[in-house]
Amino acid sequence: MSPPAATDVGMPEMKKNGTTQKPAADTDSVNGFKHAPQKPLPDFKDLPRVAGMPPTCAWGLFDTPSSSQPDEIGTLNLLTPERKVRARQEIQHGITVAITWSLDNCETPHSGRMRPEHRIKRLPDWVGHDDEIRMNTQSGSQWDGLRHWAHQLTGLFYNGVQLKDIMGPESSLRNGIDQWSKHGGIVGRGILLDYLSWAESQGIDYSSIERHTISEKDLEAVAASQGTNFEVGDILLVRSGFVKWHNNASDAERKAGIADGEAWAGVEGTEASVEWFWNHHFAAVGGDANVFEAWPAKDERYRLHDVFLAMWGMPIGEMFDLDELAEVCKRHQRWSFFFTSAPLNFPGGVASPPNAICVL
Repeated sequence: MSPPAATDVGMPEMKKNGTTQKPAADTDSVNGFKHAPQKPLPDFKDLPRVAGMPPTCAWGLFDTPSSSQPDEIGTLNLLTPERKVRARQEIQHGITVAITWSLDNCETPHSGRMRPEHRIKRLPDWVGHDDEIRMNTQSGSQWDGLRHWAHQLTGLFYNGVQLKDIMGPESSLRNGIDQWSKHGGIVGRGILLDYLSWAESQGIDYSSIERHTISEKDLEAVAASQGTNFEVGDILLVRSGFVKWHNNASDAERKAGIADGEAWAGVEGTEASVEWFWNHHFAAVGGDANVFEAWPAKDERYRLHDVFLAMWGMPIGEMFDLDELAEVCKRHQRWSFFFTSAPLNFPGGVASPPNAICVL
C-alpha cells in the first residue's frame, strides 16, 4: 500500500503557566523578510496558465500581493514558522549528521568545472594563519540556486528573470541565493528516501554512473517500505548511491565516471513524476546523485532542472553525503528528521555548499 499524499496538520500546542497555548506564527514576515501568505496551492493539473509558458509553470503563485517585487524564493515559501516549529518534533535522539560532502572529494568535477583549491597563509607579524578557498560552487555538495538553470526553451529563469538580469550592464541581484538567507535559511522537516537500500532489497542492480531511472512509483514504494509519510513543506532527500560509488572507485574510474561521464542515475523526469512532486508540495529536494535527475533527460518538457528551478523556484541539492544518515535512520527505524541548511549569504549568488545538518 502506498503512503498517503502530503498532509498538513495544525501547530503543536505548548504548556505555559498551566495554560495550553499555540505558538504565535507570523506568516507574513520571517527575520524581517516578507514572503507569500500561505494559501492552498492548486493541484498540478489546475495550475493557472502563464502566457507564453508551459503548463508546468507556477510563476506568480508565491508572489506577495502587497509587494511590487516578484517572489524570489519559490517553494521555500512553504517553510513557514508553523512548519519550522512543528519540525522540532522530529528531534528524538539528539543525533546530528552533517551531510555536506568533504570538498577534498571533488578531484574530477564534470562540465569542465574547477576543483576546489585551498591555500593557508601565515599572518604577518603574528603567530597564526588565514586560509583562502577558491572553488566553483557546483564542484561538490551544492544547492542549485534560482540563477543556475533556466527553462531552456525560453531562456527564462524563475519568475521571468532573464539572462540580462544576471550578467551584463543591466544586471540586478534578482533570484540571488542570498534571498534564501533573508528567509532564514532552509529549515524544516526533512525526509530520506533510501532508494539504494530499497533497490538492493528488491534485487535491482544498477550503476550510479549509468542512466538508471527512479520513478515516482519507486519513491512511493521506498516510502511505504520505510513507513515514511509526507507532509507539505518537506525537504526531500533521495539516496541513489553516487557517493558510495565514488568512495569505492579508483581515481581512473572517478575521472571516467564524472569528468568524462555523460549519463548518471537519478529521478526520472516525466509528466507523472512532475505531477507527483508538485502535488506533494516539497519545499526543496536533494540527493547524493551528482545531477539529482536521471541524465540525460529524455523529454525536455519535463526535465527536472527546468521544472523545479525555473518553473517552481524549488532548490535542487546534489552530491549530499547521505551514507551516514542512511545508517542512522536504519538503526533508529525512522527516516524523518529536523533539517537545517545555511547557504552562502552572497548577493546574487548562483549556487552554494549546503552546510546542512540533519537532527534526529
